[in-house]
Amino acid sequence: MDALKAEIAQTCARLIAEEGLDYGAAKQRALRQLGLPPRTAVPSNDQVELALEEYLALFCADTQPHELQALRTLALQWMERLQAFSPQLSGAVWRGTATRFNDIHLQLYCDDPKSAEWALLDQGVRYEVHVGRDRQGLACDVLSIQVRCQELQSYVGVHLMVHDALARRGSLLPDARGRAAQGTLEAVTRLLKESRDDR
Repeated sequence: MDALKAEIAQTCARLIAEEGLDYGAAKQRALRQLGLPPRTAVPSNDQVELALEEYLALFCADTQPHELQALRTLALQWMERLQAFSPQLSGAVWRGTATRFNDIHLQLYCDDPKSAEWALLDQGVRYEVHVGRDRQGLACDVLSIQVRCQELQSYVGVHLMVHDALARRGSLLPDARGRAAQGTLEAVTRLLKESRDDR
């Protein structure tokens, strides 16, 4: 990675860690902050993620592991509540780069897309519906809720991306860095157990 892309990646990492920006928004803001033209070549998401991991290790080592644990615990609770839809955790909470500013992203797989909404209604959960994009860029319904996280003493967004049941095939294939792009309930349980054992 050349020096300019490295500087952009480091600026992105700070914005993501401190403000919870997504990668695209962080790249745009980094270009503005560095006074660079909008068409400047930016680092890949993998390069930004590596810079983010370094930033968290240097500047957030005393807070980020606790915040990540709290978010994963909350994610697991919702995965258990929505177990009928084969939930998978994705995003920063799954990858381990989340701070208190990140939301939780769960992928749900349903034979009938409305069944996830009915399940939330049955549980008395208020949600908002909007259209999102899955990893392949296809449109899908996103059910967004705000949940109180006791450990963080704040509210966290939980976003449920509703997919057709067939979309589950291939959902656990590794990403470009060889890691599972999403994690099942069992995988998240294992991560939480490992982090408790490391204490």
